[in-house]
Amino acid sequence: MFEDFLARCELCPRRCGADRAAGRRGVCGAADELRVARAALHFWEEPPISGEAGSGTVFFSNCPLHCVYCQNACIANGRAGADVSVARLARIFLELQGKGALNINLVTATHYAPHVLEALRQARAQGLRLPVVWNTSGYETVETVRLVAPYVQTFLTDFRYTDPETARAYSHAPDYPHVARAALDEMVRGDADVIVRILALPGHIDEAKDAVRYLYETYGDRVVLSMMSQYTPAGSHPEHPELDRRVSLEEFEELLDFADAIGCDEYFWQEGDAAQESFIPDFYSLEGVLGPE
Repeated sequence: MFEDFLARCELCPRRCGADRAAGRRGVCGAADELRVARAALHFWEEPPISGEAGSGTVFFSNCPLHCVYCQNACIANGRAGADVSVARLARIFLELQGKGALNINLVTATHYAPHVLEALRQARAQGLRLPVVWNTSGYETVETVRLVAPYVQTFLTDFRYTDPETARAYSHAPDYPHVARAALDEMVRGDADVIVRILALPGHIDEAKDAVRYLYETYGDRVVLSMMSQYTPAGSHPEHPELDRRVSLEEFEELLDFADAIGCDEYFWQEGDAAQESFIPDFYSLEGVLGPE
C-alpha cells in the first residue's frame, strides 16, 4: 500500500514526485520511514479538542511547508524525532487512549498519511475507540483530504495566508491561498467538524482580517474560527525583520474587534504567554514515542 503513494509522492501540494519508497527524500524531508517526535496528552488546544482530559497529541517529524518562522523547526526539519514502525504507532494510539485522552490528535501527518491510516486500522482492530483530529497547516491536496476524511472526526486546520506574496516570502508557497481554499472546501463537504486557525503575524493583521472575512462569508457557522496570538520569534529573521517581534495586544484586539464587527462573534481566541512550554514542548525528550509494539 505504502509504495503506491510513495513511489512518486504527491501527498502534499508540492507534488515533488520523489521516490520515497526507494529512500529518496521529498521536499518534506521524509523518505519511506515513519518519524514521530512526541506523543502525549496536550491541554492547550481549543476547548473541544483538549477538554479537561487532554488531547492525545502525536507530533510527526518533517513538514511539507517549512515556514521561515516555524516555532517547531526542530521537528519540521526532522532533527527531533525517532523512526518507528506502523505497529508502534498503532500502540501509541492505544497508549494515549489508556491515559484518558479525549481524542487522537495527528499533528502535521500529511506526508505520512498512508502509514497513519494503516496504524489507525490496526489500532481500531485492537480496541481504539477515540475520535481522530487531523491537525494541519492547511497546505493539503484535495486528494489527500479525501483519502483521510473517512478516518477523521475533526479537521483542525490553519488558514495562514490570503496573499500569495506573503505565502511566497514566509513559506515558499505562493499557491497556499488557492490550495488552502480548495482543501477547506473538501473538508466541509463531509460530516467532520472543522476548526480553522488564524495565526496573527506581526505586520499582517490586515491579512488576518481578510482571512476572517473570507471564512465567515464563505462558510458561516459551518466552520469555527480560532484566533491565535501565540506567534513567538524563533531566532532572528534578517530577511524579514518584521517577524522579530511578538504581535502586540493592541494588534490582536484589533483582529478580534474586526471579527465582532462583521458579525463573526462565535470563535476561540488565545490568552496568556505563548512562549511557555505548553505551546512549545521539549521535542527532543521523545515523550511517549519509544516503547513496545
